[in-house]
Amino acid sequence: MSDTADKDSKTEEATEKKVRDTIEQGKLPHSRETAILASFVAILVFTVFYAKDAVINLGMFLSMFLEKPEAWPMNTETDVIDLYKIVMLEVGRAVVSLLVLLTVAGIGASVLQNMPQFVGDRIRPQLSRISITKGWNRMFGAQGWVEFLKSLAKVGFAIAVLTFTLSEDHRKLLAGMITNPVAFGLVIRGIAVDILVAIVFVMGLIAAIDIVWSRFHWKQDLRMTKQEVKDEFKQSEGDPIVKSRLRSLARDRARKRMMTAVPRATLIIANPTHFSIALKYVRDEDSAPLVVAKGQDLVALKIREIAKEHNIPIFEDVTLARSMYKQVSVDNVIPSQFYQAVAELVRIVYSKKAERRQIS
Repeated sequence: MSDTADKDSKTEEATEKKVRDTIEQGKLPHSRETAILASFVAILVFTVFYAKDAVINLGMFLSMFLEKPEAWPMNTETDVIDLYKIVMLEVGRAVVSLLVLLTVAGIGASVLQNMPQFVGDRIRPQLSRISITKGWNRMFGAQGWVEFLKSLAKVGFAIAVLTFTLSEDHRKLLAGMITNPVAFGLVIRGIAVDILVAIVFVMGLIAAIDIVWSRFHWKQDLRMTKQEVKDEFKQSEGDPIVKSRLRSLARDRARKRMMTAVPRATLIIANPTHFSIALKYVRDEDSAPLVVAKGQDLVALKIREIAKEHNIPIFEDVTLARSMYKQVSVDNVIPSQFYQAVAELVRIVYSKKAERRQIS
């Protein structure tokens, strides 16, 4: 019940991250029938293009062996070993190309489905792989039943093909038995080609269906619950609560840094309560007034309070303060459109400083 409920809750398609992680773990869709099809294709290619010469050579050897037995003495152990070597050499010549074709076909079938990659976790011993429960689920789950039905279909087809082929070619087979070994070998080759063509055709259909099923089943296994999607989003993008807390801390640090910079300001531009902008300008050092702090409401009042403590001039200009607050940034110079208005205020500040020096 729990497995069924778990599968029913997986209503969301797998995210790109989960698909990527699954591929990196080597868990890819794989069709076993494709490898079997490739093997039969390799056998068919061998039978059509290579088996004729191999059958003729092997038939000629058997003819010599059967017609002239006196040429093959077996009086001693050495004679038996020599004959064994000759027979194995002839058989080896007949099947070596088949073995090469089967190897290439097997590797090619795997590569065409998925590019090979080394994954250490796939070969590392794990106790979960010998779990009786998981083994039972594999055997009697949906995938297990699919494999069982495919096996039944293949066995039934093999029996049907052999029955049909032998019923049609049994006369050729019987006629070939009374001919010489070379001709009999060619008869067997012809019958084998007929059988292999039929097998390759049907195995191609089975492999195509199996490829579609394996990829569908793979995607179904990767499906996620809504909670898993949310958790993955939090991991990749960050927990919204944590991100909010970090932004709050960043604002607090920026506010404290601004407050420590206010005593170095040359002047403050403000409206009565809502906005305050602290500017620093030193002749022969700064190309334009620099914004060292700005704030709204309580922060604006705090800037004014610090400015009063350090005797920094405060100019109340509602329009200028409101306009500048929207367009200036801390630690940047003011935009050029405010040069003239601010220059007038700076001139006033320096004039008052000059007057105080004259009086003192």
